Amino acid sequence: MNAMDIALTQADELGLLPAEIAELTKKADAIKDAMKDAATAGRESVTMGNLFKASAIEANRKVTDWKAIAKIYSIPAEVVEAHTSITAVFSVKVTAL
Repeated sequence: MNAMDIALTQADELGLLPAEIAELTKKADAIKDAMKDAATAGRESVTMGNLFKASAIEANRKVTDWKAIAKIYSIPAEVVEAHTSITAVFSVKVTAL
């Protein structure tokens, strides 16, 4: 039985939505990954469409390992810095034209 061959109730529609969302999310993630790859390779970071503009944005994210620091008493600034890392964070923003 195919879902298109029967009359769907609200419960049926609700049950089908997560699968559709997962499929669309996978497609969106693939497009975002391609745009991020292009931006990091030195190509366009802004992609213009007919309806939308998408911008790949890179930012550096700093994370401190507070658990490791908490084990040490009388913490000097050098210890905090030793347990702090910077990670590149990418996002793609889409705006209507």
